[in-house]
Amino acid sequence: MRSLKKSPFVANHLLGKIEKLNTRGEKEIIVTWSRASTIIPTMIGHTIAIHNGKGHLPIYIKDHMIGHKLGEFAPTLTKVRHAIIENQSRR
Repeated sequence: MRSLKKSPFVANHLLGKIEKLNTRGEKEIIVTWSRASTIIPTMIGHTIAIHNGKGHLPIYIKDHMIGHKLGEFAPTLTKVRHAIIENQSRR
């Protein structure tokens, strides 16, 4: 848990891109690898593509996500489904 004396951690490049889009009033997908960044109120309404180790998952930021980390919304593991072999003999 981060100290209350400090502000929440947000990567500098991410914060800069969001502020630039807010001043212009534009909406575009922001690509980031920073899963540890905290969601702050200025991010609401933006779509952020978060890296999950394989690709980027676009996540639309809503107001109930404030205070959570970006990595919480981009799962890194997928369930493995094994193929069923029908021609194999059964004992």
